[in-house]
Amino acid sequence: MTIKDLARQTGYSVGTVSRVLNGQPNVSDKAKQAILDCANKSGFQLNMNAKYLKQQRGDGVMALVTGTSNELFAHMIEHIQRELSQTQYPLTVDYLDENEDAVHHALRISREKKPLGLLFLGGNSQMFAQNFGNVSLPSVALTADASGLPFPNLSSVTTDDAAAAECAIDYLYDCGHREIGVITGDLLVSGPSRLRYTGCSRALVRHGIDVSEARFVTARYSYAAGYDAALRLIAKNSKITAIFAMSDVMAIGAIRALHDRGLRVPEDISVIGFDGIDPGTYYIPNLTTIRQHVDLLAKRGVALLLQGIENRAVATHETVPFALVERDSVIKRNFREG
Repeated sequence: MTIKDLARQTGYSVGTVSRVLNGQPNVSDKAKQAILDCANKSGFQLNMNAKYLKQQRGDGVMALVTGTSNELFAHMIEHIQRELSQTQYPLTVDYLDENEDAVHHALRISREKKPLGLLFLGGNSQMFAQNFGNVSLPSVALTADASGLPFPNLSSVTTDDAAAAECAIDYLYDCGHREIGVITGDLLVSGPSRLRYTGCSRALVRHGIDVSEARFVTARYSYAAGYDAALRLIAKNSKITAIFAMSDVMAIGAIRALHDRGLRVPEDISVIGFDGIDPGTYYIPNLTTIRQHVDLLAKRGVALLLQGIENRAVATHETVPFALVERDSVIKRNFREG
């Protein structure tokens, strides 16, 4: 008989059963009585050794978020919190700068906070390859593909970033655009940015469009950085008719910059983003984007982490689908127009 069995028999959540058995407050008298009666009838005994070990190690999940301005991750944290609220595991969130090494940070946090498991939002496979060997906790990388790494305690759930970026360029090409600029993340520190660069470059080559330095500018994942990047991009290449930004926050910043320069979106320059965050729906013009399924990323990430914590499951790697969302920020144009 386990806590999960008691939860199943009484109809209460695992978290509620755990609070009753450990004498914690914030449980109704009705629930407390029902759970204790069921435990007594079944001869359930709380494993005090396991309880002591858990107290020594902590009882929660730590999420390490790379990037302080990434609204996709903020939305993902909400979904993760919702998933974990149905369990006995509290969530703690720690934010890092885009250029910080999340694995080094995780090692320090693990010693101080003693979480039961780790969720990494962001980062890249090279960072994990170099440093993750010292992490012993069950862990899941969300948005970073760890499938090629040899760590049995590191699962991953991600979007096919290369295919999604290729889809974005294909869409712009199908809409008649040939002079396409790209705002990328830092290719040295961001694994998803490198994959998206690979995908969009592959599509450009396939369509006979040169992959030149003049088509690309690098920026941080923020509105302000997207704004600045758009200005640098049109200064490098005045013929651009469309921009692919590797995040929606970059794309929204870019649209504002184009507006401030007297350029109309999409009439003069079309813009497509990546992520599918809510502000893109309400911005003028509504942002065309590649939507990541944040709810599914969070749901599967939490599920894999709990399997690692509770069952010592071997690492699993999953890819969730993406979707092209057509809105108002991209216009179809006759290629002969330029």
